[in-house]
Amino acid sequence: MTNDYSTSVKKYRKQRYHLFSRYDDGVKLDEEGWFSVTPEPIANHHALRCGSNAIIDGFTGVGGNAIQFAKCAKHVIAVDIDPKKIEYANHNAVIYEVDDRIDFVRGDFFLLAPRLKADTVFLSPPWGGPNYKKVERYDIKTMLKPHDGFLLFKTAKGIASKVVMFLPKNVDINQLAELSLSSCPPWSLEVERNFLNGRLKAITAYFTNPEISMNNDQ
Repeated sequence: MTNDYSTSVKKYRKQRYHLFSRYDDGVKLDEEGWFSVTPEPIANHHALRCGSNAIIDGFTGVGGNAIQFAKCAKHVIAVDIDPKKIEYANHNAVIYEVDDRIDFVRGDFFLLAPRLKADTVFLSPPWGGPNYKKVERYDIKTMLKPHDGFLLFKTAKGIASKVVMFLPKNVDINQLAELSLSSCPPWSLEVERNFLNGRLKAITAYFTNPEISMNNDQ
C-alpha cells in the first residue's frame, strides 16, 4: 500500500481479510478498490445467486465479484474501463487460481453492451465514493456514475434476462421498483439486504424478465 493514499484507506485496510481472504498472498487494490470492492462473503453469495451459466461483470474493479463468479459459472466476462483495475483483477484472479475462467476486457460497458450476451449481468457501478453514506436516500438518477441507474438498467436488459445490481444500503427502494416497472411487461424484482458482521452493508436488487422465466417453465 503506497503512502500517497495510505491515510485515506486506513479504516478499510482493517477489513482486508473480509475483502479478500487471501490478501496476504499478494492481492492488489488501487485506492478506489479499497472502499468499492465487494467483501468476499457477499461476493460469494452473489455467485451462488447468479447461477452457473454465462455472467458479465460490467464494472469489475479489482475483481472481487468476478473471482467468485468464476468458481461457479461456466463463463465470466469481466469489464472495466480502467486498465489498472483490469491488471489488478487479473492478478488477483491468478492468486485465486480462476484466471483461466475469466475473460478480462478493458472498455466502456455502455459501448460494449450491444455486442455482449449472457444469462446474467452483474452491475456494481461506482457509487460516487464513501460520501454516499452522508445522504438519507441514495438517488440512482443523480448519484450513480458514470450514468444514471435507469440508463444502466436499460442497457443491461439488452444483454441478459437477469440483471443484478449491487447498490448502497441507503438506496431509494422506490426507484428500484420504478426500474422494474419501466419494462413492458414489468420485470420481477427481489430486493436483498446484505449484512457483514451483523451490520447492513449494501442492497442487492435482482431483476428477472418474466417472459424468459415463463418460457423456461414450459
